[in-house]
Amino acid sequence: MSDLAAPTDIDARLEGHRRELTGYCYRMLGSAFEAEDAVQDTMVRAWRSFDRFEGRSSLRSWLYRIATNVCLDMLNAGNKRARPMDLTESTPVAQAALNSRPEMTWLEPVPDGRVLASVEDPAETAVGRETIRLAFMAALQHLPPKQRAVLILREVLAWKAAEVAELLETTVASVNSALQRARSTLAEAEPAATDTADPLDEEQQKLLARYVSAFEGYDMQALTALLHEDATLSMPPYDLWLRGHDDIVGWMLGVGEVCRGSRLVPVVANGTPAFAHYHPSQSGEGFDPWALMVIEITEGRVAGITSFLDVERWFPLFDLPPKLEA
Repeated sequence: MSDLAAPTDIDARLEGHRRELTGYCYRMLGSAFEAEDAVQDTMVRAWRSFDRFEGRSSLRSWLYRIATNVCLDMLNAGNKRARPMDLTESTPVAQAALNSRPEMTWLEPVPDGRVLASVEDPAETAVGRETIRLAFMAALQHLPPKQRAVLILREVLAWKAAEVAELLETTVASVNSALQRARSTLAEAEPAATDTADPLDEEQQKLLARYVSAFEGYDMQALTALLHEDATLSMPPYDLWLRGHDDIVGWMLGVGEVCRGSRLVPVVANGTPAFAHYHPSQSGEGFDPWALMVIEITEGRVAGITSFLDVERWFPLFDLPPKLEA
């Protein structure tokens, strides 16, 4: 690298692929922070070996090969993420108890802007949002690592079978076989179809406005009217989850009563509507971070509420203020 400008040029070329690589690694790993670590590792490896990159493939393909190997190494170490409903049965509210599990257990939320590349094709944008939904991400966790890579590369990123075979250093027949098995597993897992924010239509916007009004006003009758009869509520890092609007309302009028008087700030997470949930401050002044609340909508009603409670991790990731004034 005798040319003094070369390192800067290399950095710029590599950085141009960071966001899409982060999206790929997030789908592989199920963790926003692990995805960023994997991409950083990929960039370091690429920078160090750039002088050996002979251009026999595109820079993008070369980076995806490195990223895939990084992710496979991480997944072979046993990393597998889940939602509470993947680990336990739903609990009647009368028997509800909060049992925390380690951070590495949970499928993590992610801001769209960190993982979805800006594209002009609406269909490509829709696929991007669809394939970072929590339900789809949870289904991916059922796949062995290499099948997961094949499915994401073929079905999400629209790579050709020959390109994937070259990346994985295998045959087209092997890639097609892995894709078929992955599709079969996903069909059994059946990721629920939920609405994405691409953008929200008028009815969805009205639904969310009514949800905010009901939640902030702690109007349980109004909230019940917005929930599917078998809607779910989960609160990672606790493995407890509730099913049905009766149990959800029962929780909110019991242990969840502490949320009365909260404020919700709209954001977007995992391609779907979400809210930064701020709780009345114990000091009596303003509101403090309480949860990142991801909303899943189907058929005009709220089908799922996932409140990620580790706000020290999530609020900075989503560039959310550490406090709301009264």
